[in-house]
Amino acid sequence: MATEYGHGYARRDERRHRLPAALRAPFEARGRREFGYVLLSLPVAVVLFSWAVTMIALGAGLLVTFLGVPVLAVALAGCRGIGALERARARALLGLEVAEPEPLRPRKPGPVAWTGALLKSGSSWRQALYALVQFPWAVFSFAVTVTFWSLGWSLLTYPLWRWVFPAYAGEAGIQLYGDAHHAIYLDNPFEITVTALVGLVFTLVTPWLVRALTSVDRLLVRGLLGPSPLSARVVELESDRGTVIDTAAADLRRIERDLHDGAQARLAGLAMDLGLAKEKLREDPRAAARMVEEAHGEVKTALQELRDLARGIHPAVLTDRGLDAALSAIAARCTVPVRVEVDLPARPAQAIEGIAYFTVSELLQNISKHSRARTASVDVWHVEDRLLVQVTDDGVGGADPARGSGLAGLAARLDAVDGVLVVDSPAGGPTRVTAELPWRP
Repeated sequence: MATEYGHGYARRDERRHRLPAALRAPFEARGRREFGYVLLSLPVAVVLFSWAVTMIALGAGLLVTFLGVPVLAVALAGCRGIGALERARARALLGLEVAEPEPLRPRKPGPVAWTGALLKSGSSWRQALYALVQFPWAVFSFAVTVTFWSLGWSLLTYPLWRWVFPAYAGEAGIQLYGDAHHAIYLDNPFEITVTALVGLVFTLVTPWLVRALTSVDRLLVRGLLGPSPLSARVVELESDRGTVIDTAAADLRRIERDLHDGAQARLAGLAMDLGLAKEKLREDPRAAARMVEEAHGEVKTALQELRDLARGIHPAVLTDRGLDAALSAIAARCTVPVRVEVDLPARPAQAIEGIAYFTVSELLQNISKHSRARTASVDVWHVEDRLLVQVTDDGVGGADPARGSGLAGLAARLDAVDGVLVVDSPAGGPTRVTAELPWRP
């Protein structure tokens, strides 16, 4: 996985400075870091290329003997080590965060298993490929950067050092053209001014040119030194599986707690009351009748609790009538007026439909408990291969998943099915929470 935080630095710099970005670029820290990265790339590339070519060629040549395989393994191990240094250099100078590639997983301890794991590792060969590919690019970017940088600053400062020519070279200035009969020098005020302006243009363009060159370096580091898309996807799926298991376990604990503290306790008390009523039936029929009547009320309460619990597991109205009716039912129980609008061409898959339902249910509960809103709305619609759910309220705002609230757990549940939760809740409101789920008919 890779992220860039250099753009965040640029946005903060733009808020701090009033000069246009084009004029600030030669003096910004980001430009200096990228220039330093290009300058360091050449010696680093020479070392990388020399190591990779020498060791891989030596290992390939020795494959006819038993020494070829361990030499190739050492070559790949060295490329992995240099790749770690390159990721650190990209992080420090380019602001590029690249995750480490998938680790080696030898089937059993020992040098033979370690050698086999190195040779079978795709990430090891990709880092060796980086050592080969980065060398010609580093030479090109170094030559272009140094040429533009030195030309720009030398022309820009030409009025300051032009005196060197008449004092030590016996010429009026930089010679543009000359033969046996005629010569053109940059020696009058107009030509000197134009030269400095041309140098200014080169100086202002150079940081953007270096930025374009380092964008290729970013692609190389991200593509060849980071984890492969397949392994990153495997890690993501493993994380999502853990989230699903934890969520299912939490739901089972909640159901068990609700049964134990609610309906189960009420039914146990009801059985005791009915037993007492049975004993009093002959001695005091009126008292027994009162106890039966109270027990009847307890039965109704227990049935309502069981219905609520069943609705929390999977509401029957959702199964029978779909999202529109189910969301309207939970909106009617919200403490603020809620407008519900569902515009879907068909019903999505049951799993996606259930996640959308419980997402809206939890968001409406948050509105009832925390928002102090007067009105709210729920909108559900379909765009291409995505199901979008948006819940809006006019409350006090300030909702933030980063605080570890229920929104963080909700975001984790959505992420487990390749969904996304976006929260827009400035202080003072309004709050707009958008859930994006994959559309699976």
